[in-house]
Amino acid sequence: MKTPPIVSPEEWKAARHTLLVKEKELTRARDALAAQRRRMPWVAVEKDYRFEGLNHPASLLDLFEGRRQLIVYRFFYGPEVTTYASAGDVYPERACVGCSFVADQVAHPAHLNARNTTLVFVSRAPQAEIHGLKERMGWNVPWYTITDDFDADFDVDKWHGTNAFIREGDRIFRTYLIDARGDEAMGSTWSYLDITALGRQEEWEDSAEGYPQTPPYEWWNYHDAYSGNG
Repeated sequence: MKTPPIVSPEEWKAARHTLLVKEKELTRARDALAAQRRRMPWVAVEKDYRFEGLNHPASLLDLFEGRRQLIVYRFFYGPEVTTYASAGDVYPERACVGCSFVADQVAHPAHLNARNTTLVFVSRAPQAEIHGLKERMGWNVPWYTITDDFDADFDVDKWHGTNAFIREGDRIFRTYLIDARGDEAMGSTWSYLDITALGRQEEWEDSAEGYPQTPPYEWWNYHDAYSGNG
């Protein structure tokens, strides 16, 4: 292994400050990209998509759980999935290792809920197997079974992806899609909010007139201490 040079603390700090300039440029560019996402056109969802929950059927509207925004991650879990962590692992004991890697990084959903946003997973596996995997892995994201063409219609039938939706009353609109290596960044509350139509909903953001915004920091709370459910 060819290592970098060994330098003094002062030289290290100088090198770090050089990179910090580029990191701040990246942060500003990321904020600008999120602002462009918030100005993306919306497309109306006209079909009545149906899912199976643990104890009940559900519509796409039901998946919002009454909130304004919905984020749906297509998690590959089913008999057709072959991307396991090792050759000896098989369905239903194992799900796609990449999707499982993503699931392990998901922040507590209460923080998204506090921004009027719901996160769910969807797969083609039946609920009994999904429930068993959730229990084993300790995942607490709502997880539904796809029963129709939802995955094909929203470009996640052949590869994982994260779709964002918003609703106006009972009308649902698709607002964005992250897939391929874009999903590497998913998991934090901030990364999810940055792909939504309303963003982080904080006053410093560049958003269109009339978008909901509150002071930063003030809405943050412990995940078990938010009033209401977002």
